[in-house]
Amino acid sequence: MKKKTARAASSKKKGVARAKKSAVGKSKLFPVAKSPSRAVRGRSVALLRGINLAAHKRMSMKDLVAVFEACGCTDVTTFIQSGNVAFTAPASGIDAAAIEARIAKRFGFEAPVVLRTAEELFAVIAANPYPKCDQERDRPHVSFLADEPLAEHVALLDPQRSPGDSFTVLGREIYLLFPTGLANNKLTSQYFDSRLKTVGTARNWRTVLALAEMVSGTKDE
Repeated sequence: MKKKTARAASSKKKGVARAKKSAVGKSKLFPVAKSPSRAVRGRSVALLRGINLAAHKRMSMKDLVAVFEACGCTDVTTFIQSGNVAFTAPASGIDAAAIEARIAKRFGFEAPVVLRTAEELFAVIAANPYPKCDQERDRPHVSFLADEPLAEHVALLDPQRSPGDSFTVLGREIYLLFPTGLANNKLTSQYFDSRLKTVGTARNWRTVLALAEMVSGTKDE
């Protein structure tokens, strides 16, 4: 019985080792420890997931601004219709759960919210592992995660899931390149959610830069 148990443990360790090895290749992986959700203060951005997609979870940006103002936020502005909000958080701070609760109450449906402070957003841009990528050819995106994924979950991601495309997990962000196109790629938010055990929402690089300008006060709003 002890020998059988020892063999099973050895087999499990080998399986994990093979999985970690398979995750090394075109895509770079930087596993980090998971951290709890945090309140933001000062200039920040909120990224909503899955709203205004055809007839799915419709909301006007004017109503969304009102939701943030009801949460005590000021200087609230939005960018395009996909749920990108720049705001100044109340001095006491605000977390994603409070905003999600207000959204559910106002609109009658749930919409995950991911938050970043201005400083965190600037750091995301500075850490870009693909600085020489071409905007048109490579279609760079960033998926913002609600929490930092566990190392063991990051290591099990498949770098060949969408051949020709690339991703890099770095902290609470996933940097993505889609040279094969967006229509049929398999590097979806649902895939990363299921593997990393957290929630993420992706934005193209132009939107990321526009939001950074908004929270820095350099973009005409």
